[in-house]
Amino acid sequence: MRLSHARAEGQLAKAPVRHSMHIVTDAAASLSSRSNTPDWLSFRARLSAVIVDMTGGYIKAERLQQSAKDPENHKDCDEEEEVEKSYKKNSAGNAQAAVENLMSNMEFLQRESDLIYIIPKGHVKGMNVPAKFYASPELLKLVSNELHTATGGFTGAVQQLANVATLPGIVGCSIGMPDIHSGYGFAVGNVAAFDMADPKAVVSPGGVGFDINCGVRLLRSDLTEEDVKPLKSKMADNLFDQVPVGVGGKSELKLSPADVNEVLTTGMGWTKKHGYSWPEDSDSCEEFGCYPKADPSQVSDRAKKRGRTQLGTLGAGNHYVEVQVVDQIHDEEAAAAMQLKKGTVCVMIHTGSRGLGHQVCTDFLSASDQALARDKIHLVDRQLACMPIQSPEGQSYLAAMAAAANFAFANRSLIMSEVRSAFEKTFAKSARELGMHMVYDVTHNTAKEEEHQVDGQTKKLLVHRKGATRAYPPGHPSLPDRYQKCGQPVLIGGSMGTSSYVLVGTQGAMDHTFGSTCHGAGRAMSRAQSKKTLGFKEVMRLCESRGVTIRVATEKLIAEEAPESYKDVSQVVETCHNAGISKLVVKLRPIAVIKG
Repeated sequence: MRLSHARAEGQLAKAPVRHSMHIVTDAAASLSSRSNTPDWLSFRARLSAVIVDMTGGYIKAERLQQSAKDPENHKDCDEEEEVEKSYKKNSAGNAQAAVENLMSNMEFLQRESDLIYIIPKGHVKGMNVPAKFYASPELLKLVSNELHTATGGFTGAVQQLANVATLPGIVGCSIGMPDIHSGYGFAVGNVAAFDMADPKAVVSPGGVGFDINCGVRLLRSDLTEEDVKPLKSKMADNLFDQVPVGVGGKSELKLSPADVNEVLTTGMGWTKKHGYSWPEDSDSCEEFGCYPKADPSQVSDRAKKRGRTQLGTLGAGNHYVEVQVVDQIHDEEAAAAMQLKKGTVCVMIHTGSRGLGHQVCTDFLSASDQALARDKIHLVDRQLACMPIQSPEGQSYLAAMAAAANFAFANRSLIMSEVRSAFEKTFAKSARELGMHMVYDVTHNTAKEEEHQVDGQTKKLLVHRKGATRAYPPGHPSLPDRYQKCGQPVLIGGSMGTSSYVLVGTQGAMDHTFGSTCHGAGRAMSRAQSKKTLGFKEVMRLCESRGVTIRVATEKLIAEEAPESYKDVSQVVETCHNAGISKLVVKLRPIAVIKG
């Protein structure tokens, strides 16, 4: 029997966990026989959101649904976790069977291990290297689904990985992280390295992304959850008042053209000079808070104008300031190096280079047309617009990209200053008395000159990390002294209202992913699908039921950032940990979030 979409949705909403598999099977059969009408595409998106995975997702979906309906009766207790663990164990066979089924639908895919999948050369004509990606059985299902549901002019992430493998000068593999999803040209979660000694090797603005150096900063404190509870609402209000948020959020700073150029050149050097960051803050930051070779003269006047009023602003979309509690510690030694103690309060800041970075990317996507024509570079996808690294356009882009990255460092520093001020106002102590030191600041969406081993030889590479995080191992010379023994902190933000994680880099990352790992949860549903499927009030009620206080500037955008719009971040982190490309240190639980 095949179900109508309305009937299938109704049964999924009512069915006990043990019956969900049969309903899913029937619904999937119905979907396969239908055309891609808007009605059926919408149902397919909702179906995907309800059954996120095949090994425990039913319990999660059912529990989330119940908590949204009746927050008072929601219990996130040890007993529920044990039931879920038991279900996952009993369903392992079903997960493996699902993998085999998915593999049969993607005949080009080769399975290297339980977590690594290979797209061999030849899948796309002109591939110079293979592509590979990391995925658990649960995440593989979402990757497979995206091949059929990708929207907005993008192709599926797996296809994009193979397309990137055709670019001149690429070495090793085109690599996808477990949080991968489709993006502009490159997938979000794509790592690709290019040999800088190869005159044909390219840099791609789309391989960096529009939000250059969209990164994450973590502050620790001596406050405990018990200290914060009585003042949590006041704290959230003070943060919301202090940090400019939203699409049109503007800074109160009055920057001169000379100030803008200095920010673009020195990054956190400017914020230290003007007292917005502490002298020691830049020691706990990737690139120590300043990208070398930045040249503000390569940044257009229009980009500077957009950035001039946005320094110290959060923006909208998936950007946030989140107050968190250290919930679990998995590596005591690494946690101690970061001064993270169980039960203490942290603040995570996620934002980037705002309109300035977006304009830099836009400007150089246009400029690449000239280089492509002159150098006769053939692209399998126009969105892979690029230019030879050593060409005038390539060097100009890298100088402008570094400048935009420095703007992002300064932007997060200004917001950090605003957060410290909000905490001082709330708890009537100075930020230093509260112990609000930086743990680390990591960057996403960059192209960086680095040395790596390729076929047994040390090569200077330009490593594109679009929606991926650098993950250097213990002993790496780029790390500050305090992290030489444990490795680079890796900050992984979850979706709104879900846990975040702190990991450390590993030698496995250096050996297999050019020193890279995941960057977050990764979207499971497009923004358009999310808005059609989820309502603002439902999302707010769900987060409040989890004990998360929310302050938001733009209500209509909340559905886009609902937890159900994203992959399960714990699955993403677990996959990276089990694959050896980063190591789990700390789990952070949210208690308040500020969003645009």
